[in-house]
Formats: sequence, C-alpha cells, structure tokens
Amino acid sequence: MDPVRLSSTDRLLAVADQALRALTSTPQAARPKPVASRPGAPLDDAERRHAGALMRVNHVGEVCAQALYSAQALATADPALRRQFERAAGEENDHLAWTAERLSELGARPSLLNPLWYAGAFGVGLLAARAGDATSLGFLIETERQVERHLEGHLERLPAGDQDSRAIVAQMKDDEASHAMAAEQAGGTRLPAPFRWAMRVAAKVMTTTAHYV
Repeated sequence: MDPVRLSSTDRLLAVADQALRALTSTPQAARPKPVASRPGAPLDDAERRHAGALMRVNHVGEVCAQALYSAQALATADPALRRQFERAAGEENDHLAWTAERLSELGARPSLLNPLWYAGAFGVGLLAARAGDATSLGFLIETERQVERHLEGHLERLPAGDQDSRAIVAQMKDDEASHAMAAEQAGGTRLPAPFRWAMRVAAKVMTTTAHYV
C-alpha cells in the first residue's frame, strides 16, 4: 500500500512499529557498512572504551533521528515532503544499524536511556512539524548542521587507530550534510537564534549523558 494513502490510524500504527523497531530490534541497513581504506592499529582497553562511548553517543543520535523523522512525516500534510522525510529516515536507519554493529564490535552497549531520548525527540519533532512545513524543515536543517559539527568533533576525538569507526562517522557526516541541503532546497526557513541556542544546549545535555549512561 502507498504510505501516502494510509489512514491516520494506519500512520499511527506505523509510527508505533517504527519506535519498537528502533528501540528493541536489530536494525538492518540497506547500504553496506562503510569500511576503512586502510587497516587501523589494535586498540588498547582505554581506547576501546573511549571509542565505545563516542559511538554510543552517535547511536543515540540515530535513535533520535528515527523519532524526529517519524514525527515530521506523521504531521505534514504534504505527500512529497512526507516521502522526503521517509527517504531520509531510511538513510538514518543505515546509520542506526552501522553504529549498533560497531558498538557490538567494541564491546560497548547502547544508552540505557534510549526510550527517553526517542520520546523526547519525537515530541520535539512533532511540535516543530505542527508549526508548519517551513519551520519543520528549518528545524531539520539546524539539527543536521549541529549533528554534522558534532560528527566532525568525533572524527577528531576517536582514537587514531580506530579506522573502522572513522569510516562510519565520515559517511554519516556526509549524509547529514545532504539531508540539510535537501531541507533547504525544499523551503526550510532559518530558526531564530534563541531556538538554535536552546537546541545546542539540549544536544549538549543529551550527548554528555549518553557518553556515560
């Protein structure tokens, strides 16, 4: 069935199903996991723990991305925009799968607060979408720009020998930039400065907490 023609009830059920899959199942990527162009050096225990913490934060970001896109796709009345959100969510699901697999390889666990992060991101995404498509897209642009800067910081902070994590983060960074550009081209408006600052503070709280919990 065409997802654009689903009833409101069907869409709500699809949203619930997506939430359960994001939080409880092993995600399956549509694209192959990025691989390093050259092998990295073996990681010692401290480097492995550090890389695991950083990739846990990135995994949380992808859990939140699933929630945001799900909320925005649910709230928009524009079928073309809904399809755009759903396509982007598919790429973000690749990120979710890649980071989950890398966490396992590093012997690290996902954040224990993932249900809380998902619920919060879904609520924020729904509020942004209710303000109109231009604002919803503007929220998406700012989110992706912040994530892009965050991933750039992780490329600098990951252990030098962890080429496997670096390959994943680099591809994620490129995808986030593409999502922001697509949202700009679709008519997203720049958010007022106070909203952008509040988003940065909220993101800082989330990433700092997810590093440990």
